[in-house]
Amino acid sequence: MLDEKNIAYRYREYFEEPLDEAELRNVLKKLGLRAAHILRKRDKAAAANNLTGDESDDVLIPLMAENPGLIQRPIGVKGNKAVVGRPVENLLTL
Repeated sequence: MLDEKNIAYRYREYFEEPLDEAELRNVLKKLGLRAAHILRKRDKAAAANNLTGDESDDVLIPLMAENPGLIQRPIGVKGNKAVVGRPVENLLTL
């Protein structure tokens, strides 16, 4: 969609270049959300760790750094703002 609209962006593949804990905290701050709000509960790592979405940021953020599949995607970041791209049109708000 961004290509079709000629919007420049940098794509980061979470699995090849995972976000570390500090980056995750920074993105969550920009999103204005807790880690539970971007948790993919259906990911196999969620089941393996018995995650319900009721866990604290201090529990979820290290797990998300270790298991990037736990993070909803895409997430768009521009400056001090960020949005979860579900639906993908949310990215246009940046």
